[in-house]
Amino acid sequence: MLYLNTDLPALHQLCTEGLPIARGHHDAALNVWMLNLMPLKCATELDLCRMLAASGIEVNLTLVKFPGQTYKSTPQAYVEAHYLDLDSAMLRHTIDGLIITGAPLENIPFEAVRYWEDLCRLMTWSTTHTRSTLNICWAAQAALYFHHRVPKHPLAAKMFGVFPQTVYRPEHPLMRGLGTAFPMPHSRHTEVQREALPTEVEVLAGGGKSGLGILADAVRRQVFAIGHLEYEPLTLDGEYRRDLAKELPILPPENYYVDDCPDRGVDFSWRTAALQFYKNWLTTLRPAP
Repeated sequence: MLYLNTDLPALHQLCTEGLPIARGHHDAALNVWMLNLMPLKCATELDLCRMLAASGIEVNLTLVKFPGQTYKSTPQAYVEAHYLDLDSAMLRHTIDGLIITGAPLENIPFEAVRYWEDLCRLMTWSTTHTRSTLNICWAAQAALYFHHRVPKHPLAAKMFGVFPQTVYRPEHPLMRGLGTAFPMPHSRHTEVQREALPTEVEVLAGGGKSGLGILADAVRRQVFAIGHLEYEPLTLDGEYRRDLAKELPILPPENYYVDDCPDRGVDFSWRTAALQFYKNWLTTLRPAP
């Protein structure tokens, strides 16, 4: 069961899908916070709530934000109504897990991001006040830069599509049940390179055209997901058609459409892996018996 701290639109949508989700709090559930940095917050809420609700693990999810920020793509009133400020009182808590989402900021230097100092404080806090932080896409690159000074590099062309991720560490708890390889969506203009990683960062999965996939730093309690396992089926399709409408240079997402034809529909090939990965991550948050 997923318990939400607020009456999100995602609650009602996921109820209609038959997933166990409710507004409230359960004392025995894991406590997870989500810092949603995406402009279209409702879509990201729905994606991640779906993963957590389908896990079969009891989770209290609290949506959090940096104080004093203004929003354009999502109404300010919506964010103020549903998200709690990460103020000094909130940061006195110890929680089980933290999710930091991606953000469309790849072409901006990290230090030029308006909330970079707030994010740095949160990333420092996360190393001592959570069991694990799951950093997704841009947040994964930002966390690797903050914790290890690993730079990001621009790509000649957007990494766009669904790519096979070879499992390098099948014995790792995060890789349980994922087999020897699994598909993962990627949608990004930058990359981090394996040779820049310090020894304490393990590459759990990746390889091939998309490069790094999922990494972990046990010392700092960080997980870095370079792609987007949480994406619902039509997200990449929406990005592709949006860019076409803007007459931007974009090719169809690779390994995504049935028979590679945009008019034939989407092959939702990563669904099983996505559900397994999020279940694995939540399982790592449970206290050892």
